Amino acid sequence: MSLEDFKNVDASSLPVGGLISMISRGHTVYVNHHLEGYDINATQLHLLFEISNQSCINQEKIASRCNINKGAVARSIKKLEDKGLVVRQIDQNNRRQNKVSLTKKGDETLKEASKILNRWEDEVILDKGYIERDLLKKILKEIAVKTMEMNQEEY
Repeated sequence: MSLEDFKNVDASSLPVGGLISMISRGHTVYVNHHLEGYDINATQLHLLFEISNQSCINQEKIASRCNINKGAVARSIKKLEDKGLVVRQIDQNNRRQNKVSLTKKGDETLKEASKILNRWEDEVILDKGYIERDLLKKILKEIAVKTMEMNQEEY
């Protein structure tokens, strides 16, 4: 379906999950395009955010928080490490685990990437003025939490 055709579809006939999926895919394309100069992708950026939110986080916790399998996290962390954005250290309390933290370069990259994300939010959310950004984020977080709770109960 073309963009023009889609614009004419009655929104009430569309499933919320489908719309969220379309937004997510479009956001990923936008972010990946704008991150090319930083030599990282949207998934790696998401991992950098998780690492920045908790210093010395282990890879298992990153996988759980990002809903990504451990092998994919390990591969992405290795790439980020090779680029000098993160460092891994063996956890002295559990030598089978690595604790991951940002380097100065990783922190700087994250700050620059945040500007890209803010530009997307400004264009997509603020341009129409339908809803305040913080309110939208609060609502989306509540939906995400409820979805995670439902999945924990079911699986």
